[in-house]
Amino acid sequence: MAEVIAGIRIPDSKLAREATDLLREHGTPLLYAHSLRVFLFGAIRGRHRGLQVDHELLYAGAVFHDFGLTPKYRSRDHRFEVDGANAARDFLRANGIGEEQAGVVWDAIALHTTPEIPWHKRPEIALVTGGVEADVLGDGLDEIAEEDRASVLAAYPRLDFKKGIVRAFADGFGYRPETTFGTMNTDVLERTQPDYRRVNFCDLIAANPLGG
Repeated sequence: MAEVIAGIRIPDSKLAREATDLLREHGTPLLYAHSLRVFLFGAIRGRHRGLQVDHELLYAGAVFHDFGLTPKYRSRDHRFEVDGANAARDFLRANGIGEEQAGVVWDAIALHTTPEIPWHKRPEIALVTGGVEADVLGDGLDEIAEEDRASVLAAYPRLDFKKGIVRAFADGFGYRPETTFGTMNTDVLERTQPDYRRVNFCDLIAANPLGG
């Protein structure tokens, strides 16, 4: 029987179970609990807003959103968000999911660290970001009742999460710092790598060989 937390049923289809198994296999306990909280907080925020949501697509986006931080799925030259999006799309295609639905999940993951833009797209895209914002930053908690927060945290506790997620980011993309240009991920590298210096967009403009 599917688990129900804060009135939200966690998807229990074959697809959802296989995605969860991959997360357990290749992620960490911290990323596993975080990803389930992202789904639940996103779904609760969608309920609060009266959105019509495909919970299986939202679940896939939440489960895969940090796969790009894991040794199995991270690349040398892509943003971690793109690695996670690619992993999700490959998984969904292999399980017979159509390109349109797989594309929704790809966008949800690729955009989940990009402020505002996801909220102007489909609910599943918006709510992966909404779940991430709630769990990582505390944004949008006014849309999640206290008793619902307590239910989610009891099921999937935040065990030293604040420090742990920063370390997971640093480990996941610290070796490919160039992929963080133009994103909030540069903040992680400035905090965790003493020798890191972010690229300045204005310097790139000034260095353009076209002159003028």
